[in-house]
Amino acid sequence: MPIPCTRERSEHWEKLRLEPFAQLSAATRGRLHPHKPDPRRTEFQRDTARIIHSAAFRRLEYKTQVFLNDAGDHYRTRLTHTMEVASISRTLARSLGLNEDLAEAVALAHDLGHSPFGHSGEETLNRLLKDHGGFDHNEHSLRVVTLLESPYPDCDGLNLTFEVLEGVQKHATLRTAPDLGTYACASLEGQIADASDEISYYTHDLQDGIEAGLIEPSALKKIEICERVARSAAIDLSAIDAREVRFSLARVLSHYLIEDVLKASAALIISSGVQSADDVRRHPTLLIGYTEDGARQTSELRSFLYANLYFHPKVAGANQRACNMLADVFARYIDDPDQIGREAIRRVPNCGLHRAAGDYIAGMTDRYLLREHIRLFGS
Repeated sequence: MPIPCTRERSEHWEKLRLEPFAQLSAATRGRLHPHKPDPRRTEFQRDTARIIHSAAFRRLEYKTQVFLNDAGDHYRTRLTHTMEVASISRTLARSLGLNEDLAEAVALAHDLGHSPFGHSGEETLNRLLKDHGGFDHNEHSLRVVTLLESPYPDCDGLNLTFEVLEGVQKHATLRTAPDLGTYACASLEGQIADASDEISYYTHDLQDGIEAGLIEPSALKKIEICERVARSAAIDLSAIDAREVRFSLARVLSHYLIEDVLKASAALIISSGVQSADDVRRHPTLLIGYTEDGARQTSELRSFLYANLYFHPKVAGANQRACNMLADVFARYIDDPDQIGREAIRRVPNCGLHRAAGDYIAGMTDRYLLREHIRLFGS
């Protein structure tokens, strides 16, 4: 085997190892602005590097997952959540014979468009921009990588491959490609990143909620999936000391959900008869998902998290105060556009003042927005 390895040899390995319905790097539809191929890295490996080295990716470290960024050192941030999603994505892709590099790239980019202060911040921006197209973090992630994050002098955006971009727009019901027309699904690798996102926040948000003392482990005995995995792993949800639950439950719950997705997805892929990545795109329904029991159990867990964590007064109250500051800053930008950053003000002629202000705020970290509020209002 020649060393160092070449891109061509990596592409050859993919053809030998991956299933026929996987998306091969050598079969990419390419980029909007063609770049010379890299001698060592496949196209999806290049995309991963472009995402990781972007300023938008670095800012995820100081953006809220559930708890505001300064709430504690052990709570997830948007960055650590993203890394956990990427890890689960690689596990699922490897187990199903799919392209790990593509699944990882989509996972790393999936939250680049998240605003400060988590979903509360997203809802606030959506309200402020309701007459100007609204705000959705999935759509904004696509806007970040195709327009706002522009390190290259010859093109806007990160100039990612078509396959990564289709995976980023994961919640779009229909996708359009020049050579496929309108189609229903992303690649299996893109679907995997979506499922991994769910697995990550089901398990790790739960762990953070227990760590914060907002979720009592004994309350989880009423949640079927938690009771089941705790019983199988001999975890006592009624124990006075919640240490074992904090450290163990998320791990075994994550393993349970990964195995459930693998079981369901393998059966769906086989029964669908797809023989290529484009067959997957033309398939009318998603092929990565839970079993019937898994879907029912995760739905119950999701409802529990919304009722007992995301809308808990200690979480929702702090987030609402922060979002009020976000709204104040937005209003000041609209009243006095000279206060907006240089790059944002340059986009006003193309996208309008409200969208430019929304773009600028969406890119802020929690702590930067708080500092901006102090600069503008003095407190």
